Amino acid sequence: MIQKSAAQKLVVVQAKLYLREPMGVFFTLLFAPLLLVVMGLIFGNEPQPVFGGHGQLDIYVPMYAAIVIGMVGLTTIPIEASARRDAGVLRRFRATPLRPLTYIVSDVLVYFVMILLGIFLLFAIGMGIYGVQFDGNPLALLAGISLSAAAFLTLGYIIASVSPNTRIATVIGNVLLIPMMMLSGITLPLEMMPETVRQVARFIPLTHVATLLRGLWFGEPIGQHMTEIVVLGGILIVGMVVAARTFRWE
Repeated sequence: MIQKSAAQKLVVVQAKLYLREPMGVFFTLLFAPLLLVVMGLIFGNEPQPVFGGHGQLDIYVPMYAAIVIGMVGLTTIPIEASARRDAGVLRRFRATPLRPLTYIVSDVLVYFVMILLGIFLLFAIGMGIYGVQFDGNPLALLAGISLSAAAFLTLGYIIASVSPNTRIATVIGNVLLIPMMMLSGITLPLEMMPETVRQVARFIPLTHVATLLRGLWFGEPIGQHMTEIVVLGGILIVGMVVAARTFRWE
């Protein structure tokens, strides 16, 4: 009961700390929606044959949800966790009666909720302002988002664990994120890329997030995306084991 009460208070504190970081709030909650608005002003959402009769924004909305997941997992978590370790915050937490798992669970929960808020805002703007189509099952899409977020959260903790300081965590996160965004079909749909790039994209984790969310957004059967589910599930399981073994409190 004490651990549960402490965890609840810790979640509130962690959320407040997160919301006080302007850069984290911007890239989690505002970057993808603003990017969608810019793309809407430039291209509109007229149906195009290359996208199977869907508009460009119909394609971009679920893809930009992958941006939110990638940014939080590969940059926000490593930077925040490394900064807290550098400042001695994690060491002080470790010295309290709180179980390490209590801190980790509360930390993960805050990041997960922020991802959901950022994606919800993106969907609301896409559907409310641009009339973006959603043909899928909300529960299936939520499951896909949850699996993708969990997989990338574990990657974030691994980066934080192997990074000696905040600066290195920032570099590693951006070095991983930017090429993933460029090659995974998020910034430019895979249909418009050369075959060589599409082959390379198959080995990029963020590609599987984008492909899964796009498919579920348009109502494709979840069984059609078993490759993406297996890959992301594998990343989650292996990532949890590696993060648990490598995470450093000081």
